[in-house]
Amino acid sequence: MAIVSRRLERIKQDLKPFISNTDIEEACRQAGHRWRSRLLDPIATIHLFILQILHANTAIRHLRHLAKYPVKPAAFCKARMRLPLAVLQSLLAKTAAAAGNQEPPADWKGLRAFLVDGSSSITPDTPELQKAFGQPTGQKPGCGFPVPKLLGLFDAFTGMVQHMLVQPLYTHDLTGAWRLHKYLRPGDLLIGDRGFSSFAHLALLAVQGMHGLFRLHQRVTVSFKRYRKHGGKGQPTSRYIKRLGKNDQLVEWQKPKVKARWMTRQQHNELPDTLLVRELRYYLPAKGQRTRIVTVVTTLLDAQKYPYELIARLYGVRWTVETHFAELKTTLDMRQVKCRTAEGVRKELAVYCLVYNLVRVMMVEAASRQDVEPGRISFVDTVRWVLSADPGEPLCELIVNPHRADRHEPRVIKDLKDT
Repeated sequence: MAIVSRRLERIKQDLKPFISNTDIEEACRQAGHRWRSRLLDPIATIHLFILQILHANTAIRHLRHLAKYPVKPAAFCKARMRLPLAVLQSLLAKTAAAAGNQEPPADWKGLRAFLVDGSSSITPDTPELQKAFGQPTGQKPGCGFPVPKLLGLFDAFTGMVQHMLVQPLYTHDLTGAWRLHKYLRPGDLLIGDRGFSSFAHLALLAVQGMHGLFRLHQRVTVSFKRYRKHGGKGQPTSRYIKRLGKNDQLVEWQKPKVKARWMTRQQHNELPDTLLVRELRYYLPAKGQRTRIVTVVTTLLDAQKYPYELIARLYGVRWTVETHFAELKTTLDMRQVKCRTAEGVRKELAVYCLVYNLVRVMMVEAASRQDVEPGRISFVDTVRWVLSADPGEPLCELIVNPHRADRHEPRVIKDLKDT
């Protein structure tokens, strides 16, 4: 191992400020992992794993050319199998904390905001993975592949992955959302789409001293009429409390009598009987498109500290999570993983998030130097620089994406190359 490629040496240098060799060894000890002194120890295994993912999850046989020393596929696979998942999760948390000292934008009122959303990947078709994750229904026998469902928690300011849950395909988002609360702290704000909006979820956040901002579910009836009635047929179930402005009001939600499927009976019983929330509605007019009506609910009740316009802008940030998943799945090629065991799939996805965070750290550093927001730095250009830079080469000026306010980004496009 005396001679290594400049790519591997560059990765080691980039890792050192955030994940040193000592950090890797300490994470292994905390996970109860014991290892012998060998060529593919935990440090070398993680470095090679990161090198593989950075090169679009290239074939293991390619590693011997990239690393410039003999890496036998069977030996590397066994080394990855020996490495506990807890080690990778611990290192992921450390990289997320690396950018955790960044101050939120001034107009966020000091809130640490986080985005939550779900996505998916594709795995090889093996009996173990079919049992662990399942596949879309309606397909003929023998067709299709297992599809793990991913639930990601992202820092809304830096884009760093705080944690990624891997669940079976047909799992409701709320089944895993409450498990992400332990990665937050009192005063934090969680932002998500209507799949995360429910009395139980908002109440769980409020009990822990945290805030939520979610789009209201389409089945919830909302009325902004003063002193309107509630509880009747076609009427809102919430009780009107106070009008804060046009399409902005405080209401009281009642705890449902039926327990949510994702909750335990004890969790349901410990929820308060009522919850004071704030409902807002705003419009997104777009030339040549249908005007969108957005109704959100939040526990940010102070209209003076959190004005109507700020809430609308905060929820608008939620759409950046789609870009984060696109960077993972398209730029880093996480759309399809290669491991053939459930534990291996979870490790592979954890390393994808680890690599993503390391790229994001570079983007945060570049944004600070170039005096722009981290999200304006090109993710693709940062990856290209990491792969091409020589050991010891300082971070160059990276491409800054133009600010495209109110850009229309359809979910369906004709071809990936069109983007």
